[in-house]
Amino acid sequence: MSVGREFDVVLFGATGFTGSLTAEYLAASAPNACRWALAGRNMTKLEALRTRLAAINPACASLDLLRADVHDPASLRAVAVRSRTVVSTVGPYIHHGEPLVAVCAEEGTDYLDLTGEPEFVDRMYLAHHEKAVQSGARLVHCCGFDSIPADLGAYYTVQQLPEDVPIKVQAFMSASAGFSAGTYHSAITAFSRLRVMASVAARRRRAEDRPGTREVHGIKGLPRHEYGSWVLPAPVIDPQVVLRSARALDRYGPDFSYGHNIAVRRLPTAAAILGGVGAAVLLAQVPPARRWLLARMQSGDGPDEQKRAKAWFRARFVAEGGGREVLTEVSGGDPGYDETAKMLAESALCLAFDDVPKVAGQVTTAVAMGNRLIDRLQRAGITFRVVEDRASVR
Repeated sequence: MSVGREFDVVLFGATGFTGSLTAEYLAASAPNACRWALAGRNMTKLEALRTRLAAINPACASLDLLRADVHDPASLRAVAVRSRTVVSTVGPYIHHGEPLVAVCAEEGTDYLDLTGEPEFVDRMYLAHHEKAVQSGARLVHCCGFDSIPADLGAYYTVQQLPEDVPIKVQAFMSASAGFSAGTYHSAITAFSRLRVMASVAARRRRAEDRPGTREVHGIKGLPRHEYGSWVLPAPVIDPQVVLRSARALDRYGPDFSYGHNIAVRRLPTAAAILGGVGAAVLLAQVPPARRWLLARMQSGDGPDEQKRAKAWFRARFVAEGGGREVLTEVSGGDPGYDETAKMLAESALCLAFDDVPKVAGQVTTAVAMGNRLIDRLQRAGITFRVVEDRASVR
C-alpha cells in the first residue's frame, strides 16, 4: 500500500503537450498540502517546465524533478515507490505504457492515464489486474475526454432514475476541437492493429468475471437522423468503459443497455467523418501509407491557446427506466486538452485526497471515484445537469 510515501502525485511525461497542460493545471489548482513532483527523461526540459510553473505559482520553484524513462524500469520503480499516485501522459500507450503500469501494480501505487486505446487497456487488465488487486493499487485508465464524460455522464444519469429497474441509456457526443500529435498517432496505431485488438479483447472477455444474474449489454446502432442531428456509431473506447462500470456497480440495475453515438448537425459533416475514418483505417493497414499518415503530425504538435479557447464539447444522455425518462448533459470547453488536463489532474487529486471506494485492480472512473470526482469536476467548471425529467409516455 502507498500510505506514508514522499509524494501524493507524480506527473510522468510532464513536458509533452498534454503533460504540460496538466502540470499547469496542478500548479494553479492543487491544494497547498499536495506534495507533487514532475517526472520525465529529459531533465533540461523538466527544469524549463518548472520555471514556467513558478510563474503560475511561486511555490512550484521548489518542485522535485525525477528522472524516469520507459526504457529504464529501475527509474520507473524509483518513482512508483515514492508516490501514492502516478499520472502518465506518455503515449501511444501501446508502445510506451506498460512498464509504468507494471511497477505501479507491483508496488501498490495508484496509476492514472489518458489512453483511449482499447488494446492497451485490455492487455493491462490481462497482465496486471490480479497483481494490482493483491497490492491494493488502483489502475484507472481513460481519465480524460476518453472516457470521463461518457463514464461519469452515464453514472450520473443512472442515478436520476429509480433503483432496481431495467435502464436504457443512449449517449450523443458533440464537440468542436483540434487534437495533438499524441492523440493522432494513437488513433492511427490503433487502426493498424484492429485484428490484434479484437483478439486481445476476446481474451479479456474469457478472463474477466461477469455480473451473474444481472444483464449488461451494448446497443449497436446504424447511421441515422434522430433528435435533430445526424447520428453515427462511435468507434471509441467509451462504451466499453461504461459497460464495465455497469457490470461492477449494482446501481445500474438488473438489465442495463447503453449505446454510444456521435451527433452532428449537418449531413456533409457526417459524411466527412465516415469517409475520413474509413480512409484512415484502410491506409493504416499498409506500412508505407501508415508511415505517411504518422508523419503528418510531429511530436509536440497541437492546437494553440486561441483555438482551444473556442473549443467545446457536449455529451447528452437520453435514458429511461422505472417509468421515468430523463435527458442529462455533461459539457465543457476544449475537450481534448484543456478539459482533459483538468479531468486528469482532478482524478489524481481525488484518488490522493478524497474518501473514495475501497477498490483495487483495473477499475473505471465511476467505480474508483464516482460522485466524488463528479463533485470535483463540477467545482472545476465542467457541467453535469438534468435537462428534462418526466414520466415515460410509453
